[in-house]
Amino acid sequence: MILVPVKNMDGSKQRLSPVLSPAQRHLLAKAMLQDVLDALAKCSRRHEVTVVSGDPVAQHLAKSYGFGIIADALNPGETGAIEMATAYCRQRGAKYTLVMPGDIPLVQHDEIDAIFAAAPPEGTVLVPSASGRGTNAALRRPADLFPLRFGNDSFLPHLAAARATAKPVEVLRFPGIGLDVDEPVDLPDLVAAPGDTHAQQLLRQWPVVMEQISAHA
Repeated sequence: MILVPVKNMDGSKQRLSPVLSPAQRHLLAKAMLQDVLDALAKCSRRHEVTVVSGDPVAQHLAKSYGFGIIADALNPGETGAIEMATAYCRQRGAKYTLVMPGDIPLVQHDEIDAIFAAAPPEGTVLVPSASGRGTNAALRRPADLFPLRFGNDSFLPHLAAARATAKPVEVLRFPGIGLDVDEPVDLPDLVAAPGDTHAQQLLRQWPVVMEQISAHA
């Protein structure tokens, strides 16, 4: 099962507050989630996708794509949400989990296909963020092979935990999955990248905002 954890969009992306208003951050979070769900819907093979969120906008988007929902009423953060969702997957007998965040707007469906192509019968596939510090995709087979603990520096701990299972570990790097949007300095890279995703379209409609971002950078 593919799990996409999404925090409540009201008040999301606080680190972008120097350049984006709360309303703009909400719109950007929604656009980025649409981009992720678009990519998942275009994969060569139909996967079971579930959005893990208590946010009504995120839940509505999941339904519009025909994806599942795990209600996250407590909103404990990405780590807590995935821990809860992993337990749900285990109870349902899911053979794997692939965790991907909802804020990687340049993700491509062929990158997701490549993760599954590289996945061992039992083991792990990890895709780090562009900085090499975060984890932007984590496939575990079986579904609860080891706990996931997200944060700014999650990649190396995840890599160590995966290797400690003594099962195969694949590390892949992709430009689309690699770009997450957390800081103002991430926004010019998103706007300048090739493509016309929902998030890119939105930011390109805000030239004044982009001037503020450039000044902040």
